Amino acid sequence: MLHHETHILSPKHDWIVFLHGLGGNSNIWYKQIREFKKHFNLLFIDLRDHGGSVDYEPSLPEYTPEVLSKDVVKVMDFLAIEKAHFAGISLGSVIIHALHIYAPSRIKSMILGGAIIRLTPVAKAILNTGNLVKNIVPYMWLYKTFAHILMPKAHHKKSRDVFIKEAKKLSQKGFIKWYKFAAKVCGIYPQIDSEKHAIPKLYIMGDQDYMFLGPVKEDTIHDKSSSLHIIEHCGHVCNIEKHGEFNRIAIQFFKEQELLSTTLLTKKCANTA
Repeated sequence: MLHHETHILSPKHDWIVFLHGLGGNSNIWYKQIREFKKHFNLLFIDLRDHGGSVDYEPSLPEYTPEVLSKDVVKVMDFLAIEKAHFAGISLGSVIIHALHIYAPSRIKSMILGGAIIRLTPVAKAILNTGNLVKNIVPYMWLYKTFAHILMPKAHHKKSRDVFIKEAKKLSQKGFIKWYKFAAKVCGIYPQIDSEKHAIPKLYIMGDQDYMFLGPVKEDTIHDKSSSLHIIEHCGHVCNIEKHGEFNRIAIQFFKEQELLSTTLLTKKCANTA
């Protein structure tokens, strides 16, 4: 089972499951714990090859969206969490979209920070270039290069440094597996049936998230279940760089979904009485 940590407020409170991005681990949510645990039960999961889930068994030659979704569901089953809210950053948002396909009944709502739903031509070019050298150069050289491309500005440094520091815990073999999975990102989002499984979702994006903000703007036009909050003067890893605004908006969103769910349940019970 994937390594995980919990903060439990009470059995009556809703759960939020937090999923990190490539190279990160649960530590990248350190700016969220204090505020979120006042309102919800929290579950932080380290994905395969990251943090406490290094050398996760059974080892697989490659990762698929379905396999990675099942990894998360297995932890939820172990903790008897039937349904939860989700928060994901960067590649964590991709895993949540995979869950939307393979386990939609387990999701109450979702917040997708620095979300990746499609790759722009520039992102594809960078990914393809890295693919040519990923088996030759040390993975940290590639990772640092990508981190500076995604978060180039001086005020992105703190977020950039956190991800680079945590990425050192990855192995070359694990990085290559996840790098191969990144090439599958474009095929995941189009499989989501937002009409059949209309799950409330809020994108939280930095206005300087040059690689990924454009496609997200397009999604919120076509998906009635989605909305978008843009943080000014902020880059890709918005939960660290502008954690105060991220926390305020995210907590407000989750509490609104909690209230809506309670109201609908009350009405349902009244109608069946």
